Amino acid sequence: MRLVSLASGSSGNCIYIGSENHHILIDTGIGRKRVEEGLAALELSPADLEGVLVTHEHSDHVSGLGVLARKYEIPIYGTAGTLERIQQIKSLGAFPGDLFHSICAGETFCLGDLEIQSFSVDHDAADPVAYRVNCGGKSVAVVTDLGEYHPATVAFMADLDALLLEANHDVRMLQVGPYPYYLKQRVMGKQGHLSNETAGRLLAEVWQPRLRYVLLGHLSKENNYAELAYETVRMELLMGECGCKKDDVSLAVAPRSGRSNTVQI
Repeated sequence: MRLVSLASGSSGNCIYIGSENHHILIDTGIGRKRVEEGLAALELSPADLEGVLVTHEHSDHVSGLGVLARKYEIPIYGTAGTLERIQQIKSLGAFPGDLFHSICAGETFCLGDLEIQSFSVDHDAADPVAYRVNCGGKSVAVVTDLGEYHPATVAFMADLDALLLEANHDVRMLQVGPYPYYLKQRVMGKQGHLSNETAGRLLAEVWQPRLRYVLLGHLSKENNYAELAYETVRMELLMGECGCKKDDVSLAVAPRSGRSNTVQI
């Protein structure tokens, strides 16, 4: 399997996951041309996609969905609450009804040889989920947009080979930064986003020797930067009780507006 972030940040998110024969995107919060260019670098076209899995309806995850799905007739998968909200967003345009496929949080389904599991997360959206994709004995997950995590979250992330994990903000930068008070409270709230420190603690709880690749994603443009996210999460991981050493995992930060290196498992 391959995992590649085409974009991951507070201004747009789009993640590719695929096997040799089947391919999906998780979210399309960037424009059609950027998706086409990102896939072309992987020698793929949107026409090759089995579907787009939507985590939730916020614009940084769906802003490019309408144009892309209509042009290439790509099936769209999401929870009923998410799909309902998407159809209410006028800027996305009208969707052919047969493109939508409703799933339930906790459901497992298959697209080709990709087995997909969904999991509810705590975020201020209609019915948000994270996704885990299994194929050929390998497993990757994309876990972003959650204000807090629980033992069930840790269980969902057990025995992964690769992970894209949210490290949205540095708490001190957020507290003294330009956001208005209500927005700071939202981001730091239980239905907001993971801070660097919390992401590191979560990673320390789920890490095991099989987990060799971790991409940090969904960084805030105003309240974080790549080096800080990397060093904070790395410190939390290495100081945790999981026993991870610095050479046990490849840790990197997904670019906010460009393509990450390919994670091949």
